[in-house]
Amino acid sequence: MSPTTDTSTTATSTTDTSTADPSTADTSTTSISTTDTWVKLQALAADAKNINIKEQLDIPGRLDRFTIDLGPLYVDLSKHAVTEEILNLLLKLADESQVLDHARAMVCGDPINVSENRPVLHTGLRHPAPPLPDEFIEHVKEERAKLDLLSQQIRNGTWRGITGEPVTDVINIGIGGSDLGPKMVVQALREFHTGPNVHFISNVDGAEILSLLEKLNAASTLVVVSSKTFTTAETLLNTQTALAWFETELDLDSSQSPAQCIAITNNREKAKAFGIPDQQILTFPDSVGGRYSVWSSIGFAICIALGFDNFKAFLAGGAQLDQHFLNAPPEKNVPLLMALIGIWYNNFLGAQTHAVIPYCERLGLFVDHLQQVDMESNGKLSTRQGKPVELETGPIVWGQTGTNGQHAFFQLLHQGTKLVPVDFIGTLHDELSKPEHHRVLLANMIAQSEALMTGQVNADPHQQYPGNRPSSTLLLNKLDPGSLGMLLALYEQKVFVQGAIWSINSFDQWGVELGKQLTNKILSGSMDHDPSTSALLKKTGLSD
Repeated sequence: MSPTTDTSTTATSTTDTSTADPSTADTSTTSISTTDTWVKLQALAADAKNINIKEQLDIPGRLDRFTIDLGPLYVDLSKHAVTEEILNLLLKLADESQVLDHARAMVCGDPINVSENRPVLHTGLRHPAPPLPDEFIEHVKEERAKLDLLSQQIRNGTWRGITGEPVTDVINIGIGGSDLGPKMVVQALREFHTGPNVHFISNVDGAEILSLLEKLNAASTLVVVSSKTFTTAETLLNTQTALAWFETELDLDSSQSPAQCIAITNNREKAKAFGIPDQQILTFPDSVGGRYSVWSSIGFAICIALGFDNFKAFLAGGAQLDQHFLNAPPEKNVPLLMALIGIWYNNFLGAQTHAVIPYCERLGLFVDHLQQVDMESNGKLSTRQGKPVELETGPIVWGQTGTNGQHAFFQLLHQGTKLVPVDFIGTLHDELSKPEHHRVLLANMIAQSEALMTGQVNADPHQQYPGNRPSSTLLLNKLDPGSLGMLLALYEQKVFVQGAIWSINSFDQWGVELGKQLTNKILSGSMDHDPSTSALLKKTGLSD
């Protein structure tokens, strides 16, 4: 393990506890990297190569100390280069950063999204109750009732399209969180799929939607348009293509085709202006970011595929994890501990990436969704106070399902020169599999975590495994709606903790805006470009 020697990083700590909102006050000029805690962690990091993970496991009580059983979810954090001393300092770091105060500000509805002056209320979607504002609670309950009624009508055949046929296929058109979240859940929980076929279109690549439409019957197809602002260019273009298909296939005019659509948005007026009937518009609050919106009406596709009761179980699983996060002792608080271990590797040992490897093929899109949740949240270069960060912020999150990943990139994990902490995710029971398959799958996962840690001495350098490589193991009792909700909320809260310690705003995403602006200017031909860009525009036919 090769610790970094760059110890010049700083971040602002919110240490003024007299303010009513610790998340936004940030009045202290003390840098967290100048505290005794940070300096002590730097000193320990300089000698981290001498921490032997296997030897740490021989310490009495180590396994109990680093494992937490939450019922549906069991977490083993024992295979990390983290000593008891390091862990205690990391917990102190979280306390000095007022992480849990920041969390309580979030769940109370304080405007912790400081760059947009908004609250952050995705956790309130999972458990809409005081101290959240009454207006928000009422809105969530009303939208849940609409989700329940409308999804039931679609599932039992009473909701009919313009020609009177029941729905056999649903196309969810969205991008980012309006696509990845519900698509991940529907794929992961296909064991519970009892509704119409649900398809997902996100990329503006026309080949995708055109290929799908060729296979479907327009009269029995419903389009769900998911866009928070209802201005997302890719989503609207794909929707227009679907509407043109309805018009051609069903001999409709442009005013009739939206009858085959349902909109999910924060901008009801834009959806109505687009032609979607008012009674076919579902909404969600402005205080819910796209990558956190799967818990909102954006989860409508989940309700259609799995049924509203399973969607409620998914929400309940997330709420259960939230309660654990807010109330568990810090030393047994799973998202807090996972976040702090990530801080250790990212800020003190120089790890640039973090791998997530689910040993369940149905969780393949879970990694894709986590990439957005983590990298769009914490890929930031300014603090909440608007100053340049001097800390390394979010890591690169990547991965693939095992055992496929073993035959792709595990070579680098075992014998490469880079430090890559790994999360292994498995299920104890899988009713869609066979015992002999599942036994081999779990054996592979556990063997990989052990091999990364123990390594192997060999006289042939080509067959030398250095070992001492860290990993966590997360075990779901079963992949069901409740446990998946817990798992996703766990990672969301882990991302929250790390953002709080780095003193960044995890809930805006301005970094995606410049490319959108330039796309519009390129398509309109309204600006000059550098020689390389001009040549590419000419080569692709985008300029005269």
